[in-house]
Amino acid sequence: MFFIPGVLMSILTFPGVIVHELAHQLFCRWFNVPVFKVVYLKTGNPAGYVLHETVSNKWHAMLISVGPFFVNTIIGAFIAFPASIPVFQFDNATPVDYLLIYLGVSIAMHAFPSVGDGKAIWQTIKESDTPLIVKIIGYPIIGLIYLGSLGSFFWLDLAYGIAVAVGVPKLVVGFVA
Repeated sequence: MFFIPGVLMSILTFPGVIVHELAHQLFCRWFNVPVFKVVYLKTGNPAGYVLHETVSNKWHAMLISVGPFFVNTIIGAFIAFPASIPVFQFDNATPVDYLLIYLGVSIAMHAFPSVGDGKAIWQTIKESDTPLIVKIIGYPIIGLIYLGSLGSFFWLDLAYGIAVAVGVPKLVVGFVA
């Protein structure tokens, strides 16, 4: 395996970073949480962020943190799906098809919540007024976020992006065709 710095990877997969931050902002809007500042892409760590008001509803706080998992996964698969038919079924792909697959992989690979998102969930569930069910669900999510962060060193995020943007459409096309 070879090492590519996170900043370079963020630049190469910038559409995924932008959609990740947009997903946080979208969940804030759904839950009427005021957003103070959004940085969709920057060099450095983090590659982007959303600053919003403190969320009083613990469920909403957790969903704002994990929102990119759902949004990036769905959008990544949706963008790559039309390209999967010519690429995997007919072998007559155009450069646009490969661009769509790149976009789908890029977006899906940024679906994992960041360590900062995990810290936000941690801050929420350690408060004394957090309902027990939120804690029961939140602690494993935090563990998965940190495992995903560790796994990104071993390209787990890229593997996930490929599975969502290439594997799922290929399976669907295989079932239909």
